[in-house]
Amino acid sequence: MSGRQGPSSPPPRRILSIWLGALAMDRWHSAQEQVEDGPLVLIADTAHGPRIEAANAAGRAAGARAGMMLADARTLCPAIRTAPSDPAGDRALLEKLAEWAIRWGPWSALDPPDGLLVDVTAVAHLFGGEPQLLEDVAAAFARRHLTIRAAIAPTAGAAWALAHFGVQRSILASAERDQADMPALLAELPVAALRLDSDVLTVLRRLGLKRLGELTTIGRDALQRRFRNRRSPAANPLVRLDQLLGRVPEPLLPVVPQQMPLVQRRLLEPIRHRPLLDRVLEDLGEDMARALEGRAQGARRLELGMWRVDGEVMVRRLELAAATRDPAHICRLFAARLNDVDAGFGIEMLRLRASWAEPLALGQQDLEAAAEQHGTSLAACIDRLSVRLGEGAVTRPVLHPSHIPERAQRWQPPLAAQAPAQAELAFHQRPLKLLDRPERIAVLYATPDGYPQRFRWRGGVHDVARVEGPERIAPEWWRERGAARLRDYYRIEDREGRRYWIYRQGLVGDGRGGLPDWYLQGLCA
Repeated sequence: MSGRQGPSSPPPRRILSIWLGALAMDRWHSAQEQVEDGPLVLIADTAHGPRIEAANAAGRAAGARAGMMLADARTLCPAIRTAPSDPAGDRALLEKLAEWAIRWGPWSALDPPDGLLVDVTAVAHLFGGEPQLLEDVAAAFARRHLTIRAAIAPTAGAAWALAHFGVQRSILASAERDQADMPALLAELPVAALRLDSDVLTVLRRLGLKRLGELTTIGRDALQRRFRNRRSPAANPLVRLDQLLGRVPEPLLPVVPQQMPLVQRRLLEPIRHRPLLDRVLEDLGEDMARALEGRAQGARRLELGMWRVDGEVMVRRLELAAATRDPAHICRLFAARLNDVDAGFGIEMLRLRASWAEPLALGQQDLEAAAEQHGTSLAACIDRLSVRLGEGAVTRPVLHPSHIPERAQRWQPPLAAQAPAQAELAFHQRPLKLLDRPERIAVLYATPDGYPQRFRWRGGVHDVARVEGPERIAPEWWRERGAARLRDYYRIEDREGRRYWIYRQGLVGDGRGGLPDWYLQGLCA
């Protein structure tokens, strides 16, 4: 008999699901120096008013829930405190955690909005078993002051269901169960564990289906007929059930960490004087330019770290208006940020890192043009102004698609891409100067809906000689409350020849308030 053995079968797949149910609130607490006890909610502005995005334990005990309107929560707890939510910051933290979670497996993936998935196939023995792996995950996140629930299962859907709805003690005890035992463990979970849309869950509850095990009691054909037009996995219970049990594959997109360009200099002797620091910075700028050129990229954000002999680290950050890899430009901008550097007993290491880079095509330089100095480019000028005046001091106005005058313009970074221009209405002419905010005026008129005859503004009385209008502008119903009133705009000229742009807010008897109010919003040429 031959001593050869057949190829061994691959190990069964194991997926770790990590649910950060309090991600937004944990992140908010970590940013506070001193956290006060009491009900607290994170809110976001909507067309119908502030809406709760997250609540702390005291807030939930008072009745506040995610998705509830703030006005409803205040009726339950008038003393509830509020803070603005930051979905973009929460997403950025989740992406960093996804890269950090690769310590438990070969790859990890995002599970928005508040979860992670890690492939831990054939990895658990390195930690002493799956229960020990789950305990290590919980301890690592606890050190970061993040609250989690975690579970391991053969599929991403099953791991997600156990992490969200399973009992943690049962998960630790059954972490090493075979895949054959998994259906019995999942059968007791609610149907919400299938990651379905809210309307689909409502239909299942109306059919009397509350547990996953009950879905198999009515047969696949009945569910197929009921949801045959639902193509999205989140809208079809059969697709989600097959993904949960591993009958059909579920595509996952692993997170691939990007190694950003980094250059450094370890100095033989510590430096204490500014000329030597500038010389080392020039060398780092040249090294960074070569590193970026090899990637066909340009830096948008740079971080310069300086390590002193006594162990203190000083960091200077720079954000650019456009991608660049010009070392002279980089050094010139950093020079303004190094005036307050205290070298102490000396700086022994410098490190320059491009934390944000964008594609920047390689170009053939004109030797004659490069030898001549033709001035400063627009991007370089904006960078120098931003360094001197502060971040956010240099912006430009852009058109915004809104027929409300004070909303028809927004400010954005000077070199940011502008949205496609909206079609302009030539007959809707606007004054050359608009006030920062409309100012209330007192108007005398013959009839409630007639032309204004005289008005008082800033202590002066103006007699109206000519009137043009009205131009009626309705409120934006998708953004404002139902009690918002329409506006009638007038171009008027007083007896001294001065021209104004005023409007009446509301109509008599419109059922949305008392008498109309008058405002002056602009000055006409």
